This record gives sequence, structure tokens and C-alpha cells, in this order.
Amino acid sequence: MITASPLPAQQSRTWQRLWREAIVDPHELLDLLDLGHLAGSMLPARDTGFAVRVPRGFAARMRRGDPADPLLLQVLPQAAELIEVTGFDRDAVGDMAARVAGGVLHKYSGRALLITTGSCAVNCRYCFRRHFPYAGETAAANHWHDAIQYIRADASIEEVILSGGDPLSLSTAKLAELTDALAAIAHIKRLRIHTRLPVVLPERVDAELLAWLRQLPWPVAIVLHANHANEIDGAVADACARMRVAGATLLNQSVLLRGVNDDVNALAALSTRLFDCGVVPYYLHQLDRVAGAAHFAVDDMRARDLVEQLRGRLSGYLVPRLVRELAGERAKTAL
Repeated sequence: MITASPLPAQQSRTWQRLWREAIVDPHELLDLLDLGHLAGSMLPARDTGFAVRVPRGFAARMRRGDPADPLLLQVLPQAAELIEVTGFDRDAVGDMAARVAGGVLHKYSGRALLITTGSCAVNCRYCFRRHFPYAGETAAANHWHDAIQYIRADASIEEVILSGGDPLSLSTAKLAELTDALAAIAHIKRLRIHTRLPVVLPERVDAELLAWLRQLPWPVAIVLHANHANEIDGAVADACARMRVAGATLLNQSVLLRGVNDDVNALAALSTRLFDCGVVPYYLHQLDRVAGAAHFAVDDMRARDLVEQLRGRLSGYLVPRLVRELAGERAKTAL
């Protein structure tokens, strides 16, 4: 078992401050990377309608002077976002049709997903929920009442998935309020948490969060989201170790993104780096076809070829499953 030393008390209290200090101006981000002189050619001429948010620690992992840095491309607005492309819609995966209660999506048998919050520590430009109407669709409203009522009434639901936004953007006290209520529902057997915070803001994995994880009454899977090995520095590896010690199973789902990780060397490095940190490469998603993200798309033939190359290079457990989510389907579609 991997052991981890406790966080210093001062460090464990910094995530909220670091959140508030995030970069929200793309010009500032380019200046920090010595790319300010390229702002005229790199940034769109008008507002894309999707705000910039980048934690400074994540920006520090980007390569200075490189306009093609794979981390930068994930968060920097581009002119291509303003181009309407047929087949790329605002509700890419049919979330709105799957709503069954306030902030509750029920797409798949045995599982209910909670839109816990609309907040994220980072705004990824390919986000499939970049147009989601969070203002009226979060499960945290009214102290989780509607979500708890729906889950309690459906005994087929054995697994609850916390999503968003990012569930770990909520305070630990708010998360505990939810899980305390879920613990009273006998048919809940598993909890899953989909989060990018331990990757982009590893300070979120503080003593309070770890104590909450330890006391949960179910097996817990934490599904991280990293797309490139350069995202995973020592602080992220340490956060992963702490979550594992707290009893969580760690998985990763990445998105295949043109110009970011559509290269066998990049994908192999990501898988091996994840496994070094105790994280299992789980899914490699084909891009959800959301409006504003078409420039990231990789065609299916290329995607399959990349995975075949990975199979020839890596052990099977290091090769993520290539999948796509399609609106109205009862499971992910394997490619």
C-alpha cells in the first residue's frame, strides 16, 4: 500500500484561496506563458460565451513560449469555437431528455447521476456541458431534497454518481450533507465521484475531504479526468496517493483531442503516468459533439488506429476502452 505523509495544516486550507485566484483573463494567461505577443492570432475576435478559468498551478505546468502546449489548448478560447458545425449541438449527450428530478439524470440501469453543482475549477473548452442550464438544474438545491426523494423511491438504483460541474468544488460539509442522506437509503451500494479537481487543483484533497472519504459506508470510485501526462505533477501524484489511502478506487477517463493527445506516444505516456500514481486508465472518450468544440474532433478510424497501436505497446490493463456516449443509448458505445 502507498503511504502518504499528512498535509501541513496551512497547505490543507489553501484550496479555496487558490480557487479565487484562478486566471480568468486569456490575455493574462498568454502573458504568463510569454505568448502575449501572439494574442491577436490565438484568441477569438469576440466573446465565445464560455468563460475562461484556469488555476495558476495548472498554468504553471504549461510550457512557456509554446502556443501548441497540450494543456494550454484545453483551456484557451479559440476562434474555431465560434464556427457552427452541423452535428455539434448544445446538448451533445441528451442530458436534458434524461432529467427526472431536480439535478438528477437517469440514463443507465442501476445508476443515477446528480448534477451537484455548475462550478468547476477549470473551464475545459471541449466540455460537453458548456451550455448546460445549471442555474435551475443542480441537485444541491433545497438541501438535496428532490434528488434524495427520487433515489429513495427507485429501488433499482444501486449506484449514485456525483457529477457537475465538479462535485469537489462543493464544500466538504455540503458533500457530507448529501452522503449522510444517501446513507439512509438501503438500496444504495456504491458511490462514484467524477472530478477534475485533484488534477487541476490538487490542494482540494485536504484533510477534511480525506476524513469524509474514509467514513463513507460504501465502496467509492473516484473517476479522474486527465488528458495528457504533463497534467500529472508531484502534487497530483500525492493527492492520488492520499485518496487511495482513504479507501477510494481511482480510475481515469480522458477525451481524445486533436492537437492535444491524438498521438500514440502521448497516450502511452498518459497511461503509464496514471498507473504510476495508482490510477487505472478506464475510458478514452471520443469527443462529445458539443457546439463550440468541433475543432478538437478526431475521426473514428484514427481513434481506433491509435488504440491498436497502444495495444501493441502496452500491457492490456494500461489500454483504456475507446467509447462514445450517444444520446438515448442505455450504455456507452464501444468503438
